[in-house]
Amino acid sequence: MTAQPVSVTGQAPPLTGAFVQRFSSTPRGARLARRLVLHQLDTWGVPHRSEASDTAALLVAELAANAVTHGRVPGRDFEVTAEIRNRTLRISVSDARGELRPTAPGEPRAPMPPLSETGRGLLLVEALADRWDVLDRAPVGKTVVAELDLPR
Repeated sequence: MTAQPVSVTGQAPPLTGAFVQRFSSTPRGARLARRLVLHQLDTWGVPHRSEASDTAALLVAELAANAVTHGRVPGRDFEVTAEIRNRTLRISVSDARGELRPTAPGEPRAPMPPLSETGRGLLLVEALADRWDVLDRAPVGKTVVAELDLPR
């Protein structure tokens, strides 16, 4: 499955739940982000260890790790937002480095060396998310958004 860019036009469907939290730009902050989002999903009825919860865990882990590794600005946190609207989970991770933007969906990517140990994280996001995109963040930075359609 190839994820499509997130549509940011039109009126948003009714909000079922929202979680917004800032975390320190450290590996510990990234781990805490994943754990707290999964706890929140469980309270919203997406049980731990379900397929949707496991997929969300991978998406949050990858996006938070990218924010810590590539989006870190000393003294600045990263922010994670999780929302459920009409059976769609939207995970957004924002950081303060707008000049270092990942390749958005549909844009050509530079080839990776076959034995490279890094650089495949957004390939996972593309494979797991139903839609994803990279958005500008005002006044500075970027937001990577991934959406996952939840089962009925």
